[in-house]
Amino acid sequence: MAKNKEARPPTYAVSVVGLSGTEKEKGNCGVGKSCLCNRYVCSNADGYYTEHTSVLSTIDFGGRVVNNDHFLYWGEVPHRSDDGLECKIQIIEQTEFIDDQTFLPHRSTNLQPYSKRAAASKLQSAEKLMYICTDQLGLEQDFDQKQMADGKLNIDGFLLCIDVSKGCNRKFEDQMKFVNSLYSQMVKSKKPIVIAATKCDECMEQYLRDLQVFAASKKNLLVVETSARSRINVDLCFNALTQQMDKPRGKPKIIPYLEAYKVQRQLVATVSDKFEKRIVQTVRDYHTSWKTVSNMLKNHPDYEEYINLEGTRKARNTLTKHIEQLKQEHIRKRREEYLSSLPKILNNLLNNLEELENLSWSEAQSILKSRAEFHFWFVVLEHTPWDETDQIDKVNDRRVPFDLLKTSEGEKIFQNHVQHLFSEKMRLEMKNRFKKTLDRVHFISPGQPWEEVMCFVMEDEAYKYISESDHRDVYSQHQQEIVERAKEEFQEMLFEHAELFYDLDLNATPSFDKMSEIHTVLNGEPRYRALQKLAPDRESLLLKHIGFVYHPTKETCLSGQSCIDMNVEQVLANRLVQLDHSRSNLYYNSANIDKVNLCLLGREGLAQELANEIRAQSTDDEYTLDGKIYELELLPVDVNSTLLFSHTWASTFKPHGIFCVFSSIESLNCIGDCVGRIRAEIAQNRRERYAPPLPFILIPANQRDSVCKNMPILRHQGQQLANKLQCTFVDIPSQLTWDITQAMTT
Repeated sequence: MAKNKEARPPTYAVSVVGLSGTEKEKGNCGVGKSCLCNRYVCSNADGYYTEHTSVLSTIDFGGRVVNNDHFLYWGEVPHRSDDGLECKIQIIEQTEFIDDQTFLPHRSTNLQPYSKRAAASKLQSAEKLMYICTDQLGLEQDFDQKQMADGKLNIDGFLLCIDVSKGCNRKFEDQMKFVNSLYSQMVKSKKPIVIAATKCDECMEQYLRDLQVFAASKKNLLVVETSARSRINVDLCFNALTQQMDKPRGKPKIIPYLEAYKVQRQLVATVSDKFEKRIVQTVRDYHTSWKTVSNMLKNHPDYEEYINLEGTRKARNTLTKHIEQLKQEHIRKRREEYLSSLPKILNNLLNNLEELENLSWSEAQSILKSRAEFHFWFVVLEHTPWDETDQIDKVNDRRVPFDLLKTSEGEKIFQNHVQHLFSEKMRLEMKNRFKKTLDRVHFISPGQPWEEVMCFVMEDEAYKYISESDHRDVYSQHQQEIVERAKEEFQEMLFEHAELFYDLDLNATPSFDKMSEIHTVLNGEPRYRALQKLAPDRESLLLKHIGFVYHPTKETCLSGQSCIDMNVEQVLANRLVQLDHSRSNLYYNSANIDKVNLCLLGREGLAQELANEIRAQSTDDEYTLDGKIYELELLPVDVNSTLLFSHTWASTFKPHGIFCVFSSIESLNCIGDCVGRIRAEIAQNRRERYAPPLPFILIPANQRDSVCKNMPILRHQGQQLANKLQCTFVDIPSQLTWDITQAMTT
C-alpha cells in the first residue's frame, strides 16, 4: 500500500537573517528582512505591508505570535522552481525585539547574542502562531491563526539580507562588520547560504560593489539583487537557496537587478494598461463608486491580475483618477455650453451698442441683473464657484451660473460681443452704401448675373469692407427691386397695347403666329427688352395677362394681394360684423328658413328635368337637413322665357337661390348672360341695403344615354365661369339637393 502512495514534495526551512538590534546598532530602520519575507509569503499585493516594527510592548512580546522569542514564523509557502520541481518552504525571520519602555532587547529564554542565536539550525517554540503584520499583535483573534507545526523546526538554509541603500543613519562598513561576525557563525552549521542584496531600488553602486567583493571572497556564496518594494528577484533569491539545499537540482541562474527590473516594469505597464482601459470602458459616470466597479469587474482577468500585482489601493487610485477626469470633462462640456450660449444671451439682453460702448464689464453685469428676463437666462448660486456645487449635475437647467461671468472668459465674450455690435453696425452701413452704389450704376439690367457686374464696383470702398456673401446679398436685393419694377412697367406696357388682344375669343388659345405677331410688335418697346435676360418670366407674364383679360377673377388678378375686389370684400366683411345682428329679415336670414324657394334655370327642358330629379329625392316636396325639415318650392324656368327678366316673378316667388344647369358650351354661355342680367335686375329693384346677394349655383348635367366626350372640357369651362361670376360650382347631380339646401341655410 505504501508503494502506491504519491511522493509528497519535500519541505525546507529557511532562516532569514541580517543586521538587527537597537537603533544604535542598526540605525533608524531595518535592512528589509520582514518586507522580503512578507513579499515572498503573500503573492497578493493587498497582503504586503511596508511597516514591520521591532519595538514592542512586553504584552505583545509575550503574545502567541512573538511567543517570547526573537524570531518570527512567516508560515509555509508552496514553491515551484524554474525546472518545475515542487517543494514547500517554511520561513523564519531572525530579529531582535526592543522593549518600547527601556529601548533594550526583550529578555527571552535564549540569552545568546544575535549572531549565535540567528545561526542556530534548530528552533523550538510551542504553539507559536504565524506572523502576518504588526496590527496582528494583541489582536490575534482578528486574523488567521496558523501554528508552527510541532513547535519545532530544523533550518535547512540561510538567506542573509544586506541593505545596499544609502539611508537609515548607519555606515555600510558597520553593517558589514556585523555581517562578517554573523556569517562566521552560520558557516559552522554547514548549511547553504545565499545573500539577498536588499533595497536595490535605492542602491548605492559602491555598496553593491563592496558586497560583490565580500561574496567573491567566500566559497559558493551567491548574491541576488532584490527589492521587496518593487517586487524584483524576491522569488529568485529563495529559489537560488532551494536549489542549493536540494543538491540534485541545477545551478540557479542569477538575473541582475536592472534586467529583472525592466521585465517587472514591462509586466506592470502591460497589466496597468489593460486595467485602465477596462476602467475607461466600464465607467462612464463620474458618480460611480469603487464598490460598484469592483462588483462589476469581479473575476475579470484584467481586474484580478492588476489587484494581485498592484493592489486594491492603487486600483482605487486609478478609478479615482478616471472619475476625476470624467468629472472635469463633464465640467468642461458644461462650461463650453454655458460660454457658447452667452453671446446669444448678451445679444438678447444687451443689444444696444450706444448703451454698452462706454461701459465696463462689471457695469454691464449690473445692467444684466436689472433686466426682466435675467432669471430666465441666469442662475445666481448661494455658493461659488459653480463647478464645485451640485449645479454641475443639473443638466436640465440651461441657465448660466452668474459667477461664470466674473471669469476672464466671460469678460472676453462680452468684449467680443461689443466688438461684434460695432462691426455689425459698420457692416450694415457699408451694405447700405454699397446698395446706393449699385443704384447709381444704370447699366445693370434685370436678371444680369453678379459676375458680370462685379468688376465695375470692385474699387468701391464699401465693396472692399463687406464679405462676398454680403456682396451677393445686396446685389440680390437690388436685382429683386429692378426686376419687380421692370415687371410692373412691362405689365403697364401690355395694357397700353390692348389692341393686340382684341381678336382672341373666350375659348381660343393664341396661335404660334399670333404670339409671334405680339412679340414682334412689343420688341420695339424698351420695357419689353428690359426683361431680355428673363425671357421665361416675360413669357409667363404675357400669358397671364392674356388669361386675365378674358377670364378676370380675384384669383388670377395680376395685382395679387393688392386686388381691389379682395380688399373691398375684406372691408365689407369687417363692416358687416359690426351691424346689429338683431335685425330680422326672414327672406334672407337662413337661420329662420323653414321653406326653401329654388329657381331652376336651364335650356331645352334641363330645368324641368332637374326639378323632377329633386322631387324624386324628396318626400312630399320636403327635405331633411341636420334634423330640420324644409319645404321645397321649385320653379323651373327656361333661359329663353320672357318671365325671366320680369322683376315681378322675383318679388312674388322670392327665390332663396337659383340653380343653373347646362349641358353644352352654348347653354353655358347663355347661362352666363342670364346670370348677369338677373343680378342687374334684382340690384335695381332691391330695397334692403345690407341684404346678401342672391346665390347662383352652376352644375353640368350628366348625359345618361351616352358618354359625353366633351364633359371634362365642359366642367373646366363651367368652373372658370363660376369663378368669373363668383358663384358656386357643383359637379355631382346626385348631391344637388343637399348642396343647394346647405348653401341656402349656411
